[in-house]
Amino acid sequence: MTMSASPTTVAQAHGRFIRGSVSKVRRVLDQIRGRTYREALIMLEFMPYRSTGPITKVLRSAVANAEHNLGLDPAALVISKASADMGPSMKRYRPRAQGRAFAIKKQTCHISIAVTAPNDSKTSELTN
Repeated sequence: MTMSASPTTVAQAHGRFIRGSVSKVRRVLDQIRGRTYREALIMLEFMPYRSTGPITKVLRSAVANAEHNLGLDPAALVISKASADMGPSMKRYRPRAQGRAFAIKKQTCHISIAVTAPNDSKTSELTN
């Protein structure tokens, strides 16, 4: 197995055990994947979904990791990977008629976002 000798310019951040359905988080992540950091922040600010709050936190953390650890410019970063995986469900019970109990599953999810600086060599290959 051969590995690339170029240094990695990918910064990641993970938000774990975030309250919310994984499908509701994925519909927001699908909108921001592949966009620049600024475009994604503007989109997240004006989306009417509750899951945009935790996603914004994870995105800001990934950009802070890129800026601090890799020395990258935040204005040039692009969201290369954004995914949401299912976390454990919190189980709660509601009382029902005649002594019965009704199970409620409060879903959680894990959000992962990776940002990278676009390479000039890749963009020049696409334009040719």
